[in-house]
Amino acid sequence: MSTTQSERLRGLLEPLVAARDLDLEEIEVTPAGRSRVLRIVVDSDEGVQLDECAELSREASEVLDESDVMGGAPYTLEVSSPGADRPLTEPRHYRRAVGRLIKARLHEGGDLVARITAMDDTGLDLEVPGVKGRKPTARRVAFDEIAKARIELEFNPRPAKGGAPQGEKTDENKEEA
Repeated sequence: MSTTQSERLRGLLEPLVAARDLDLEEIEVTPAGRSRVLRIVVDSDEGVQLDECAELSREASEVLDESDVMGGAPYTLEVSSPGADRPLTEPRHYRRAVGRLIKARLHEGGDLVARITAMDDTGLDLEVPGVKGRKPTARRVAFDEIAKARIELEFNPRPAKGGAPQGEKTDENKEEA
C-alpha cells in the first residue's frame, strides 16, 4: 500500500504539533525554482505565538532531516499560524471565531454578514447587524446551510464580553513580565 508524501508528512509532523497542544491545519509543498517550500500551518484555541512557531520549526526540521520524506531536493520550511482570510471549514474554526464578524455564502444563495454569538455541534447563533438604524436580529444557521465562510476583518472590533476588544488582554489575563 502506497502512501502519499502529504500523508507521510502528516504522520511525521502531527505528533510534534499535538505535543504542543496545537492543531495541524495544513501542510503544503510547492515548487520554488529548483527548490520547494514546505508550509506547515498550526493553530489553537488560544492562538499561536511566534516563539511557538520558531520552536516547532526547529523540531520539525530535525525530524524531517532524519527522514527521507522530502527526498534529496532542497526545501525551505515555513511554520506559521493561519491568516485572517483562512476559510472557516471545521467546527473548531467557528468556535475560535465566536464574537467575530463573518461573511458566509449560503447554499440557498446569497451572502450573510453576521457576528457569531454562540455555536454548538449543529450550527451557529448569529447576530445580523441592523441596517439604517434598525436593531440587530438573531438568526440560527446550520452548518449544512453554509457553502463557505470567512472572518470579516474589523478595524475597530466591538468589545468582547468583559470590556476588552476581541484578542486584547485584560489585567486578569496579562502575563507578568
